[in-house]
Amino acid sequence: MEQQGDATRIDPWVSLATQAIHTYVLTGKPLPVPKPIPPEWIAKAAVFVSIKKAGKLRGCIGTFSPTQETQAQEIIANAIKAASEDPRFPPVSEAELDNLVLSIDVLSEPEACTEDQLDPSRFGVIVQNGWRRGLLLPDLEGVESVEDQVAIARRKARIAPEEPADLFRFIVERHT
Repeated sequence: MEQQGDATRIDPWVSLATQAIHTYVLTGKPLPVPKPIPPEWIAKAAVFVSIKKAGKLRGCIGTFSPTQETQAQEIIANAIKAASEDPRFPPVSEAELDNLVLSIDVLSEPEACTEDQLDPSRFGVIVQNGWRRGLLLPDLEGVESVEDQVAIARRKARIAPEEPADLFRFIVERHT
């Protein structure tokens, strides 16, 4: 039976990240950037790639600001790192490839804010003190309050609760 409609098509961002992971796991080489690059992937952007397996986090790596020349390159690089360099997990194996579910978060430019301008269901947060920075994406399961969101980001950055810190918020374009 032929599948029709938008609901059956895989998101292009997720498809690119999936191809990048499969190529890297199977060959040890990065996926070449698609030619021509679709216009929506030319602009630079910070990107997070999250990998889940059986509903549980399996890897997540991203950037606070763009590190690559194009969004396509950022997606490929972060997909490979999420699958192979997340220190919390062993590298993804070939046997796992068909059981992974990916999401891609494209971050807006961060803007300075105060705690009362945050909403963990809408905004991600960056907490910074000097070179130490912690980032938490928006709309994460179990993060219900601004206090929780900021506390988690502080821990990630190793910034103690009593230390001063600058706050920045951002929104994401989430691809699943």
